[in-house]
Formats: sequence, structure tokens, C-alpha cells
Amino acid sequence: MARALEVRGLTKRFGRFTAVDDLSFSVEEGEVFGLLGSNGAGKSTAIRMLCGLLTPTAGTASVLGVDVREEPEEVKRRIGYMTQRFSLYDDLTVRENLRFFGGVYGLAGQELFERERWATSMAGLEGKGDLLTRDLPGGWKQRLALACAVLHGPRVLFLDEPTGGVDPISRRRFFGLIDAMAGEGVAVLVTTHYLDEAEYCGRVATMHAGRLVALGSVRELKEVFAGRAVLEVSCPRPLEAGDRLAGLPGVLETAVFGAALHVVVDEEEGGRGAVLAALERDGNVPASAERIVPSLEDVFIHYIEAEESARGASGGER
Repeated sequence: MARALEVRGLTKRFGRFTAVDDLSFSVEEGEVFGLLGSNGAGKSTAIRMLCGLLTPTAGTASVLGVDVREEPEEVKRRIGYMTQRFSLYDDLTVRENLRFFGGVYGLAGQELFERERWATSMAGLEGKGDLLTRDLPGGWKQRLALACAVLHGPRVLFLDEPTGGVDPISRRRFFGLIDAMAGEGVAVLVTTHYLDEAEYCGRVATMHAGRLVALGSVRELKEVFAGRAVLEVSCPRPLEAGDRLAGLPGVLETAVFGAALHVVVDEEEGGRGAVLAALERDGNVPASAERIVPSLEDVFIHYIEAEESARGASGGER
């Protein structure tokens, strides 16, 4: 497949603050690619540069072969873009919003009619054309925003945290629509801080403090724990246990997960025995330690903590 996006060393600085730092990746046609990171990680700044809305400080990026720095207006004509906040007009109906955005994209006449009909069907909004947008449930608004973003048939689609405030069932349906478009060859780049949404992506780039800290499929990212074991440890005082267990030989990582701990050990049986013995000595019982399949959250925390450790070792320079 051809590459729809090519990003090399992309950097954006605002004064002395570096929002995106030397970001590099590529996205193929028909791929759903995720930018995963917490709020403030630099995801939205990166996507705005790729959409031609912000000029990079350094590095290069191209969308369908068009340079985002040299030809930002041409980039805008070729893409679909859905922002964090629905860019819809609440006082217009569903049909009026579609026709307004169709006009923005230069559609008219029979072409606009055909694209409007396609977008309405794709988004599951048949029969809803006369409803005011302000009266739509959150999931329907989300689908309408997507329909408006793809009305002109773009081959690259940017979705900037598009499911905020939407219920889980609507989010699942939304990603079903995204998969269908990817199946038709559309390249989709979606930013998210929801770990379950990252599971829908073919590949995921994890960002932290403006930097790319991991890149690969979810399965590939989970291989960071290959040859190790992740134990879920339950005890009366998990915060105290986390500090205590972090210093044990054979314990590689500890992190609090709700009322329990996830503890990464270099060997399952020996690690479990050492953990339970330490908790017994501290009177932090009853305690249990069971091996679990690592989740994407385990992976995310691992890479973030590794990046923080590396940053601390280098003096925290950005």
C-alpha cells in the first residue's frame, strides 16, 4: 500500500516550550493509526500541523504527497478533519448542516445530493434530516460531525479525540464506521487518551510530553513484557505495598490499579513468593498475587515511566 502520511522530525515550539518534539511516523492507505497519550502530550498540536493549521518549527510532513509547510491550503482541500468539539451549527437541522459543509467543500447540484445521501446512510442518520442538531443525542451528533467531515470523499481523515463525552456503545459504533472507511482505502489518524479506543487501531504511537515513546501494533507493544510476568497483587494497604515491593530483587515495576497493584517480575513463581513473603513480614495481609495478561494500560504506564526515568537521567531537558 502507498503511504498517505509521512512525518519526519516534526517539531513545534511555542517560545521556550516544545509541544511536539522530533515526531516521526508514517501511515498507510487504509490504515487506522492511533496517537495515544494523556492530555497535554502534544497530540492535538501534532494533528493541527498535519492538517495545515499550524506551521511546524522544524521537520517535515506530507499528506498524500503534499507538503504541509509549503502547501497547507492544498492539504486542507484533500483531508477530512473532525475536532474535539463538534464543529456543527446547533440551530441548523441535520440536512442543513450537511448542505452547508457540502458548500464549503465546493459540492453542488447532483453531486451534493449524492454525497449527502451517502453520508446520511453511512452515519445511520436516515430519516433524521429535519431534526435540529441541538436536539440530537451525543452519539448522533458525533456521527453527524463525521458525516460532515467525509462528505467530500477525502482519502485521509483526521479525528482529534472525537469521542469525548460519548457513551461506550456510541463509541463502538463510531469505530465501526471508521473501520468501514478504512476498508475502502481511507487512511485514518485518530488521537485519543482512551486506552480501549487504541485497541481499535492497527498501530498505535504513544506520546508523552511531546515525544514519541512507543510505536507498533497493540500486540507488538505488549511484547515489552515478553519473558516477564505481570502479577495482580491484592492486600489491605496497596499504596504502602507499592513502595515496599519496588525495592525487592526481581521486581521490575509496580503500579497502582484501583484497589490493587500490578507488579512486573522477572520470573513468575519466584516473584510471587518474594512478593507474598514481603507482605507477610509487613503484616499487610491477607494478600494474594495472581498472574494476569498485561493490558494496554500496563504497557502505557511502562513506557511513560521509562520515558520519565530517561528524562530524569538526562536532566529533564526538552
